[in-house]
Amino acid sequence: QLQLVESGGGLVQPGGSLRLSCAASGFTLSYYTIGWFRQDPGKEREGVSCISSRSGDYTNYADSVKGRFAISRDNAMNTVYLQLNSLKPEDTATYYCAATRHEFFRRCSLDARDFGAWGPGTEVTVSS
Repeated sequence: QLQLVESGGGLVQPGGSLRLSCAASGFTLSYYTIGWFRQDPGKEREGVSCISSRSGDYTNYADSVKGRFAISRDNAMNTVYLQLNSLKPEDTATYYCAATRHEFFRRCSLDARDFGAWGPGTEVTVSS
């Protein structure tokens, strides 16, 4: 059974850092494009970052996180990471990872409609 589980969320002060992990079980993550999304209650789900399948040559970031977040993958560990730096209160949300087997040509997707498998989410709270 295909399963994704996020971890690494928590409470952090503004300017702090967290590393989120997205671990896969039941399938080989390297074949999948992975996206990270976030959602705050009452707001729409936002695409944060994505990484292409296999070697992860292509990545993309929302403008709101460019230069602060970094996505990477460790196929040997069947895990994708999202490093969150210089966190701001507006980064507070539940963060989800998602997977799709679809191959995008020289890019990856930040559109939630392209992803079929989702984890339960991990909460990130940025507050002093």
